[in-house]
Amino acid sequence: MKHLALLAALVLPQIATAQPDPANWPAVEVEARGQTVYWNAWGGSTATNDFIAWVASRVAEDNGVILEHVKLTDTADAVTRVLSEQAAGVGTDGAIDLIWINGANFSAMKDAGLLFGPFAEDLPNWALVDVAGKTVTTDFTVPVEGFEAPWAMAQVVFMYDTADIAGPLGSMAEILDWAKAHPGRFTYPQPPDFLGTTFLKQALVDLTDVQDVLAAAATDETYAAVTAPLWAYLDALTPNLWRQGRAYPATGPAQLQLIADGEVDLAISFSPGEATAAIANNQLPPTVRTFVLTNGTIGNASFVAIPYNSGSAAGAMVVANFLMSPEAQTRAQDPAILGYGTVLDMAALNDEDRAAFEGLDLGIATLSPAELGRILPEPHPSWMTRIAEDWQRRYGTAP
Repeated sequence: MKHLALLAALVLPQIATAQPDPANWPAVEVEARGQTVYWNAWGGSTATNDFIAWVASRVAEDNGVILEHVKLTDTADAVTRVLSEQAAGVGTDGAIDLIWINGANFSAMKDAGLLFGPFAEDLPNWALVDVAGKTVTTDFTVPVEGFEAPWAMAQVVFMYDTADIAGPLGSMAEILDWAKAHPGRFTYPQPPDFLGTTFLKQALVDLTDVQDVLAAAATDETYAAVTAPLWAYLDALTPNLWRQGRAYPATGPAQLQLIADGEVDLAISFSPGEATAAIANNQLPPTVRTFVLTNGTIGNASFVAIPYNSGSAAGAMVVANFLMSPEAQTRAQDPAILGYGTVLDMAALNDEDRAAFEGLDLGIATLSPAELGRILPEPHPSWMTRIAEDWQRRYGTAP
């Protein structure tokens, strides 16, 4: 995480290059044809990788754009690459054309002038986005201002095996009580994996009542007091985790495998449809269901952004626009494919596209929008950065 702090402080002027004008969409489509777009995106899920491969086939067919998926384990690696290119004076034709990005990484790149744009609100499919009802204009409290385009909605849910757990657990305190009564049957991905840090943030939000403080940048004065309940909670929880907290699954899919193998009964997810999708793919037993906490769970949008020195910015915009299309959004929401929430406004769609969404079978393990309850905002990205570093110091080394 240290390079993120350096990046946030290193605000350098963006190198001026001849870039396509997103407001002139016909010209963008002409320029995009034949371009190769290197999309740096998390590669830890077979279902996600398959979806990106499908996107590649569609933009090749419709737009003549060649999309290459560069699989990441940590988005910060892509940020570091762009920063290194800037330091080396690589102002055009950089190695990265599109990044699946959120939170602290977006904030740091935006502050340092490392992003192309603004472009998102000029994309044709932006007119279909639910700007009023979805968190698509801010990213972890940071104004997006058109420098990234949304393509999926996520909300924290907990997956549990009803063969072993009688019913939902309504709070982080109830999860702790259950873990103490059933030691070794719960875990979460190891931070800085995004799902692991999400668990830490969800715990922080549920254990404290200081949303106004969490919406602002963490300071030395606020950080210690606000996070004290989190560390007390983790001190009590960790010895009761799988392998007594001496090891953690590296990723979300690795966590799911522990449920499939019967080693744990409870897991966190940032996709309300993931359990249904995993059941359909025989990755989870059919007895798995999902729940949310009584006071609500964290939700946000997933975005794509374009580095300032992309040599294929036109092609990258074509991909970003397709990701917001009803075709792509319907496919992503299908639990048999991904189970992601849509960023689109149903009222803005034509009858055929709306019917496609209404015809989706969300599956037995997917909560309805009403059952998902209250969506809580993400804390300012500075909280995630500091908490992840502290977690590593406190719990990251096996005792």
